[in-house]
Amino acid sequence: MPKRSVFLSRQSTDLKVQSTTGAKAAGTVKKAPARKGKAADTGKSSAMLALVLESLEEDKAEDVVSIDLAGKTPIADHMVVASGRSQRHVGAVADHLLRRLKEAGFGNAQVEGMKQGDWVLIDGGDVVVHVFRPEVREFYKLEKMWSADIPADQLAV
Repeated sequence: MPKRSVFLSRQSTDLKVQSTTGAKAAGTVKKAPARKGKAADTGKSSAMLALVLESLEEDKAEDVVSIDLAGKTPIADHMVVASGRSQRHVGAVADHLLRRLKEAGFGNAQVEGMKQGDWVLIDGGDVVVHVFRPEVREFYKLEKMWSADIPADQLAV
């Protein structure tokens, strides 16, 4: 029997239930799986980080910042934030990085924002890359938010 999922959608003031198959039921919490082979993951993420930083340097990305996310969140091991000079430059930097990741055997990374060119997010799994136009980067200040040291007792689990 296929898995069934319930999603709530708001229409006017009442909530309606929509049922779909193949997805997880709403309201259930799935614990993140424990990572096996951490040493292998660290080597892979380090190699991916090195490739990302090299690619950004080759494409003349500006103000490149690498943030170690280990112990802060399970979403990735590293976050890289960089700026492009214009929408076209942001798009070109992101496109070249996607190509290089695929050619290096890291698979197809997920990408958002390529059409707009203001902020492109590239999720390579172990490394998440944000390429911004300078004005957009200044507005969101991601590196300030993620580089802050959070006490262990305040981390959400």
